[in-house]
Amino acid sequence: MKALRNFFEKTKPYVQKGAKYHWLHSTHDGFFTLFFVQKDTSESGTHIHDYSDLKRTMSIVVLSLVPAILFGMYNTGLQHYKAIGELASTGFFEIFLYGLLKVIPVIAVSYIVGLGIEFAFAQMRGHDVNEGFLVSGILIPLVMPIETPLWMIAVATAFAVIFGKEVFGGTGMNIWNPALIARAFLFFAYPAHMSGDSVWIPLDGAAKLVDGFSGATPLADAAAGNINFSIADAFFGFIPGSIGETSTLAILLGAILLIVTGIGSWKIMVSVAGGGLFMGVLLNIFAVNPFMELPFWQHLILGGFAFGAVFMATDPVSATQTEKGKWIYGFLIGVIAILFRVLNPAYPEGMMLAILLMNTFAPLVDHYIVQSNIKRRLKRAGVSA
Repeated sequence: MKALRNFFEKTKPYVQKGAKYHWLHSTHDGFFTLFFVQKDTSESGTHIHDYSDLKRTMSIVVLSLVPAILFGMYNTGLQHYKAIGELASTGFFEIFLYGLLKVIPVIAVSYIVGLGIEFAFAQMRGHDVNEGFLVSGILIPLVMPIETPLWMIAVATAFAVIFGKEVFGGTGMNIWNPALIARAFLFFAYPAHMSGDSVWIPLDGAAKLVDGFSGATPLADAAAGNINFSIADAFFGFIPGSIGETSTLAILLGAILLIVTGIGSWKIMVSVAGGGLFMGVLLNIFAVNPFMELPFWQHLILGGFAFGAVFMATDPVSATQTEKGKWIYGFLIGVIAILFRVLNPAYPEGMMLAILLMNTFAPLVDHYIVQSNIKRRLKRAGVSA
């Protein structure tokens, strides 16, 4: 690592303004600050000097996703060998290796396309490279079905970066969560490739070996009134689903790290769960179909609910900023997610649309919270608004 740092230090003068390779400044700075904390500090004394910059924050978020990533790789292989009837004769490492080789290309495409566009925009603007895609680049693959074609991953990533971030000014200025923009783009642009049994489990030409196999997710089965999954499998993640969304346990491990480090808002996580439970109970009371009869607490361990609550709803850019607003924002996401999931037969999920909808209204929620505080303080001071 010392040799790598020396390389960056020695080449830094060649990419400064007026130097021969000045046009590579953003690219050089982006890679330098990704691996190391630079020696540069502000000259005035009015700034707080801290090693924990935005890149370090993003790195912790990526670290919190590692349990979901690793389990997603294993579950991809597990579902494959289970579907073709060879699970009993296949060992752990063979299962994991198969999933690894299926998932790595998806992650690679996401990062190559996304970072390529980020670097290109930074170079054109003469700005530093935004750090936000360090997280978005791994979130996008994790919310995709495993059989999503790589070219679709590339197109969705490009759409998310350009129209979900850069048109608004880059990291910190986007209105919606970029990873969910990518997922929504594919869902509405290529619905045939984002639904149905075949997208959740890779068979790699072995479909002919499967007699009457169905790869529908437990959530889709529940929507059809077929409750044929175990609670343990749903919680631990041994079920079909998007790459990183199946294991509630792995997601909770990531949530603990986010909460302990103060990077993820526990208020949003708890309020999302509370909103989901509230709507689940309400639907149980007035149940008129099998999906409404699904025990309210099971909604939290099915589909993308847990993943969305921990890693998507807590996005500090697109979520609410006020403390009271976080409770309202999260609660409404939980309510809307279960409402969409149960009462919309064409889309038995709901988390993606609920978060994107509340991303849109997050500034409005904060606005009314701030205005309420201002009016209350003015009233306390005896001044009319």
